[in-house]
Amino acid sequence: MQPPLATLDVSRPTDQFRITAPYFDATLPADLIPVHGPFATRRPIVRGKGQLQHLIDFVRSSYLSLDNHAAIVAGAIAAIQAQPSLNSSRAGTQQNCDLLGELEETLSEMFRARVLAFSSLMLVDMVAMPMLSSGRLTGGRKPVVVFDSFARISFTCQKLMVGNRSSTAIVHNDIGALERLCRQNPVVAYVCDGVYWMGDYSLMDELRRLQECYGLFLYIDDTHGLSTFGSMGEGFARSQFPQVLGDRTIITGSLANGFGASGGILMLGTADHEALFRSHYSIPDVCSEAPNLAAVGAALGSCRIHRSAELRQRQGQLAQRIDLFDRRVATAGQGNSLPIRMITVGSEVNAVAIARGLLDCGFYTLVTFFPTIGQGTAAIRVCITADHEPHDIERLCECILQQVVERTGKPYPLR
Repeated sequence: MQPPLATLDVSRPTDQFRITAPYFDATLPADLIPVHGPFATRRPIVRGKGQLQHLIDFVRSSYLSLDNHAAIVAGAIAAIQAQPSLNSSRAGTQQNCDLLGELEETLSEMFRARVLAFSSLMLVDMVAMPMLSSGRLTGGRKPVVVFDSFARISFTCQKLMVGNRSSTAIVHNDIGALERLCRQNPVVAYVCDGVYWMGDYSLMDELRRLQECYGLFLYIDDTHGLSTFGSMGEGFARSQFPQVLGDRTIITGSLANGFGASGGILMLGTADHEALFRSHYSIPDVCSEAPNLAAVGAALGSCRIHRSAELRQRQGQLAQRIDLFDRRVATAGQGNSLPIRMITVGSEVNAVAIARGLLDCGFYTLVTFFPTIGQGTAAIRVCITADHEPHDIERLCECILQQVVERTGKPYPLR
């Protein structure tokens, strides 16, 4: 028998699972997860009793619609054909791959940083977080590591990465709390996202102010900002720093999502930090995890797009799609130019019902609820991409407003 919700501790992972289990269970018979099909805006899927349905996908995070771009696919194929192998069993520090070196050099020029490429963003964190918490990146002094409560990886997982060293979490974007910690401690490192998965962003001007006043070290994941921001797609965060990144900032990101390829990257600001990471990229359990050739080739193909006029054209097209959505449905993110919108519903039961109604109308969206967001603040997450047709966005907006009224009896936005 489940314990009463009032007796559960929402900070404990086991209790979080007990709270969310009914909502996750409700999404399965509603066909909301998983939805299988090709990577495209219009996805043919089979539902229920073998019924074929074409969905308009508003879940995929390929904001510039590069994940099936011919140049990226061709780049992956060319890399394997040029060096007939998919993967190497050598450790990262022993890699001798001309294409990998070319990728890192190209990304370094594009992003105005010293870029290291990894096979995954999780691997980036596994290498970087222990190094950050040890003090190796902060002049030998161990920092108090502060996590934004909405950071990409859960606070629990990040605590495992930093071990038992001093760490804490603050309310999302609470600059006041962060400044107090900076005043109370000689060295502070702040772990946050540039663009958050729920369509919010870090207050970069304030973070840079704290960096200048207190020497705050910033560890920023800009997975959802890469490609969609910057003249070379350097991202939301990097585009707000000067030409030289410096020794107090690390920016990470995924080469999937907006970039359209695969793997993870570190953007570093100094030669010393680059040498430190390269010498430690052979730690146990990650020694054979350099990016495979297909991923490297795909990323090089994406680089060619990012260095062409096509990038600006796709960024402009995405901006038009976002504006179209914002003119029809008001959200907290309205007007912020990010490609993610959250339709706040409140009730988890209603949110699942609305997402199921949208699915029946031919739109695949994502239900979000606790613990990824607060209890009682369930929402429908919509990802807008450059290749969404305007009439499909208009129909989605109409269906959202209709479904909210049908399921709650109230017009949107709910109050």
